[in-house]
Amino acid sequence: MHKILVVEDSAEAYRLVHNALGSLYKLDWAKTRKDAAQMLEKSTYDLILLDGTLPDGDGFQLCSLLQAHEAWATIPVILLTARTTVMDKVMAFSVGADDFISKPFDPLELRARVEAKLRRRERQIRASDVIICGDFEIDKRTQRAVINEDGVARELILTPIEFKMLLLFASKPDVVHSRDKILDAVWGSNVHVYARSVDTHVSKLRKKLGSKQDCIMSVHGSGYRMTAPENDRAVQRLTTEMTRPRSSYDLSYGNNAPTL
Repeated sequence: MHKILVVEDSAEAYRLVHNALGSLYKLDWAKTRKDAAQMLEKSTYDLILLDGTLPDGDGFQLCSLLQAHEAWATIPVILLTARTTVMDKVMAFSVGADDFISKPFDPLELRARVEAKLRRRERQIRASDVIICGDFEIDKRTQRAVINEDGVARELILTPIEFKMLLLFASKPDVVHSRDKILDAVWGSNVHVYARSVDTHVSKLRKKLGSKQDCIMSVHGSGYRMTAPENDRAVQRLTTEMTRPRSSYDLSYGNNAPTL
């Protein structure tokens, strides 16, 4: 069940919100900005309903502060306020609100807007769980990795260590990862593993990649990197163009040969 933080000092307004959403979602009620901050520190929320005016400060300012906090910036915020001018709405969106609902509000409209924001958030979360790097598709949530070989998708059967390695390389293509960095990212800093163990596991991973194994390259004296697929294709196109036989027609026009 989705969890929503309602930041609202009015008991009557909260009762209306609860009547509209209480049967569908888990609601937590914060009456002040201070209460809201304490609840956000202790729990994770899928959406925030925020009153524009609170006893200990401005709800618009709180919305702006939420956007500046890394852990809370991605939580959708819907402002519920009696302030209804165009400038109020412009201000709401400028401080990072995802939606604006004027008081008094219709319960059905509130429910519809909340549902829409939660559906959008779920799509964003699912998208962020999947990394696509050239012919590789890696799903962090399901711990599955698929490789595309000549148009045919094949699931890779990887150990947990191999999956973490592939995820690390694919997340930052063309970045050189030292053995120490790989050890920390895959095994953790508190586990004692010999640096050369990295070489063994990378070798096993590369064998499972089949025709794509050369995309993970050893960088002498530094570590390993995964080549960015778009760079590979660009090099291939350039190589093909440079080695293509030139006709006298091409040479006479140079780079300005007309196209048909």
